[in-house]
Amino acid sequence: MKTALLAALALSLPAAQAQTLNNLRIMAPASPGGGWDQTSRAIQTVLQNQGIAKPVQVFNVPGAGGTIGLAQLYNAKGDGSQMMTMGLVMVGAILTNGSKVDLSRVTPIARLTGEYEVMVVPASSPYKTFKDLAAAWKTNNGLAIAGGSAGGTDHILVGLLAKSAGVDSRKMNYVPFSGGGETLAAVLGNQVAAAVAGYGEFEAQIKAGKLRAIGISSAKRQAGIDAPTFKEQGFNVELSNWRGIVAPPGISSTEKANLVAAMDKLHASKEWKDLLKTRGWIDLYMSGSKYDVFLKTESARIKGVLKDIGLVK
Repeated sequence: MKTALLAALALSLPAAQAQTLNNLRIMAPASPGGGWDQTSRAIQTVLQNQGIAKPVQVFNVPGAGGTIGLAQLYNAKGDGSQMMTMGLVMVGAILTNGSKVDLSRVTPIARLTGEYEVMVVPASSPYKTFKDLAAAWKTNNGLAIAGGSAGGTDHILVGLLAKSAGVDSRKMNYVPFSGGGETLAAVLGNQVAAAVAGYGEFEAQIKAGKLRAIGISSAKRQAGIDAPTFKEQGFNVELSNWRGIVAPPGISSTEKANLVAAMDKLHASKEWKDLLKTRGWIDLYMSGSKYDVFLKTESARIKGVLKDIGLVK
């Protein structure tokens, strides 16, 4: 009698709430060890530990800023047991690599985490704030600003800042480096006027007093980070290096609802919240239809920036 009652209650629940996902596969469209891989494996751990999905497999498909993995996901049409971790870097890579598959061809599930970008200058720099640097930049387009690879998150932020500061972004002197260590060395060695990266790349040097953070790309000041926002300095620029998750196209509405519900449960768990604190990841959670809209507007915004920079037509 008790078993029958429990079964009836389970049947009365929406499928997306009652179902434990089985044999879920998560693609990290990059090599092991990077941000997308770390995020995928964190999702895997929490989903399994919380009994939200069992088993969960993570596999890697590296190459071309994630667009090789994106094409593979597109070819998995109708597979409701697969998801792919992605983010802002992929939005740019789709455009700069001329990918035939874009994010309008996938099923959005949720935005998960993010990291805000900071601009730093050497401690001895005459630029005390971004407002100071912007004034100099306006009179000298050749002011060198370092960051990661061309078309990436750092480059996008510098393009947004240039536009906001009244600088011609096609003529700005952006110096791309393949790794954070090279960017750090360039700014510490006074080879460039400023540098841009995720806060974590510069944290130790900022705290040691060797670098000064003159702006952060968040909407409001962040606890534990001594940096004014670009917005409060009069520049309407906000950007996060966000990471999210999508599914193949052509899955059913029930399958999408199940995947969204699984991510909602993951986000609500204490284990996930603790993991965010441990990793230093910012909670930017958004799921369902809101994420659908965000992906469309973000893709359009980034396309505009990359056009301004001259990287895409």
